[in-house]
Amino acid sequence: MATFNNMDLNLLRVFQAIADERSLTLAGNRLHLSQPAVSYALGRLRQIFDDPLFIRTKEGMQPTPAALELAKPINRALQAVQDALRYTERFDPAQSTRVFRASMTDVAEMMFLPDLCEILTAQAPDVRLQVEQVPPAHLEEALRTGQLDFAFGNLPALKPVTCHELLFRETYVCLMRQRDGLPQRAQLELDEFLAMSHVLVESAESSHHQVENSFQKLGVQRRISLSIPHFTVLPRILGKSDLVATVPARIARLFHSEHPGVFVSYQLPVNIPVVEVTLHWHQSFDHDAGNSWLRQIVIDLLQQYGRSS
Repeated sequence: MATFNNMDLNLLRVFQAIADERSLTLAGNRLHLSQPAVSYALGRLRQIFDDPLFIRTKEGMQPTPAALELAKPINRALQAVQDALRYTERFDPAQSTRVFRASMTDVAEMMFLPDLCEILTAQAPDVRLQVEQVPPAHLEEALRTGQLDFAFGNLPALKPVTCHELLFRETYVCLMRQRDGLPQRAQLELDEFLAMSHVLVESAESSHHQVENSFQKLGVQRRISLSIPHFTVLPRILGKSDLVATVPARIARLFHSEHPGVFVSYQLPVNIPVVEVTLHWHQSFDHDAGNSWLRQIVIDLLQQYGRSS
């Protein structure tokens, strides 16, 4: 039976490594332990939790249902210990090997991640940034438990439960391939907009859902010819078809700069509310030196985008 008194913290590190690597050898390499040492630790874990935990298969060490249930609380426990120990360290970006975890959408990855990586390479070459796309419903818990350091996007539901900073406000435009017969003005008429065939980008970013909700409230029924889950492939689709897409203005400017003369963008024929892009972190880490350092870099970088728009 597992109790606090008979649990060795290093055993939990072995559990986490096997769960991640699905291999005793790779887990040992990660922890700088021999395979016999990892096997012994796994044996102790099996005794403590009274479960095989990991079963050897052709595909590697597969977790049992009990191991799958244990993985999240064990990860949270190890993260909490790491956070506690971090308070005893002076954070030096140039020397740190810390791993920061951030949730951002594909739009943010396209727009800001390259510049952020350039800054981190210059100021903190050994810091690691792990980017994830976490479902909005799970963000508050991930920030609270330290599984995430930051989340940013249009996330109004997080504002009451997190610390946050407004980065910039975003508008949307209609983007399409440059071709003959298009209107020679800045804004589309509603009948022109509705006559076009549209690409719907069903991104996880809540601002895109907000835009779709606005269209519905205004009774704007577009003809959707294609639905895709992210923006990455959109330039190639628009460049090879007569389809159009409603996209953030910054994405449109990015596509214009990367593909000069290929695309044209128009103001929408209806008023869509401006969306706010916000950085979020949990109050528990508000005074963490590393969190504060990276937080300020992100704020300065993204607020600069807002001023230059």
